[in-house]
Amino acid sequence: METNSPSFRALNPLAKFIGDRIKQHFDTPGGFTRELEAYFPDLFETSAQIPVFAQENSLKELENTLLCIAIAPHLQPDFYDRVIKGSLPLSGDFPQLGGTRGKNFRGFLPTGETALFLLAGDDMKKRMEVYELFSEDHVFAKKHILWLEEVPEGEPCMSGRIILSQECVDLFTTGKVARPKFSLNFPAQFLETKMDWEDLVLHPDTLQQINELEIWVKYGKILMKDWEMEGKLKPGYRALFHGPPGTGKTLTASLLGNKTGKEVYRIDLSMVVSKFIGETEKNLANLFAKAENKNWILFFDEADALFGKRTSVRDAHDKYANQEVSYLLQRVEHYDGLVILSSNFKNNIDEAFSRRFQSIIYFPMPGVDERVLLWKKAFPSKIQLANDINPYALAQKYELSGAEIINVVQFACLRALDRGEEKLIFNDLYEGIKKEFQKEGRIMR
Repeated sequence: METNSPSFRALNPLAKFIGDRIKQHFDTPGGFTRELEAYFPDLFETSAQIPVFAQENSLKELENTLLCIAIAPHLQPDFYDRVIKGSLPLSGDFPQLGGTRGKNFRGFLPTGETALFLLAGDDMKKRMEVYELFSEDHVFAKKHILWLEEVPEGEPCMSGRIILSQECVDLFTTGKVARPKFSLNFPAQFLETKMDWEDLVLHPDTLQQINELEIWVKYGKILMKDWEMEGKLKPGYRALFHGPPGTGKTLTASLLGNKTGKEVYRIDLSMVVSKFIGETEKNLANLFAKAENKNWILFFDEADALFGKRTSVRDAHDKYANQEVSYLLQRVEHYDGLVILSSNFKNNIDEAFSRRFQSIIYFPMPGVDERVLLWKKAFPSKIQLANDINPYALAQKYELSGAEIINVVQFACLRALDRGEEKLIFNDLYEGIKKEFQKEGRIMR
């Protein structure tokens, strides 16, 4: 079975390797007559992405072959069924080869036993080498590349299906890694903005601290690796953004990602926190496993719900709630990227977390000077302003956050569009400001 498709070329030597291995099992049980290199001499030429990936992760022939074994069903659904059917002298069950079937997928799916049979046969030394490929210390596990599916208690662990991470599947099949989809398994949304860094209006002290955060994102890896600080510093960086709503916390996280070339994901806490014991930890474990080694910025908005103060233990619920906080503390501390927690009130965050933040950054309500800039940047550049609209007067008279100012301008623009005009008038701005004050129960002067 051969194919000339560039995406599938790596499967041609794999098909021959499997066929020969099955034949060897019946003709000369237990041994190999040829080494892996004889089947994959040009692996670095026949597969476009595996070679680059192998070099980046310092993989060897045994590991490269395991990747090919794992990716095969994703490239050709009937690959194993066709190879096995063409190689077995008699039909029937062949337990040495392992394998399983999926819930929806009808073809043969390789298991750890498949890898043992193909890569080691009955050679115990080689079998130990294959076992190591699935160990927690191997790069496959450390980088969440490849692992074995959990099996029912009491069954051999190697009977678990070989699972290749979706990122690797995307890379090896399409040449690029797609962003993870928002789901129960990944309760986070990609955070992006069309605004630029110049659009960010913050208090000078806040902006200086954000610049210090940017420096870590740029040079943190160099500090840890090249300057050999790994043994002295904990991995990653943790920052707390706190301050009133609408003061730029979320926008800052988005722009920080844009400026440093890092993807930012906002965690949906409503999908993370569960009333069922152990589910919150499970949801976070899935999230951090996906994020590991990706250099993502994780943004926990309204983090009080997860990172709030622990309570005194009065019942079983309090006990498990406190365990959740302890678990979160552990996972956040060991994440090797930037974690940003956002809260409207700093005092709501548990002190155990506060002590572990490298940066605690306050986002105050903008002062008069900041509000002047916010008003000027909020007005559409191509729209005319009525003569009685004065950004300085608006900034001095009305204490509004950046988000509230944007809401006011949006309200006024829609009013102008409804009139068929391209001019903003003061009365519309005034009505918009009044709406914002009413939202917060404030009284306008």
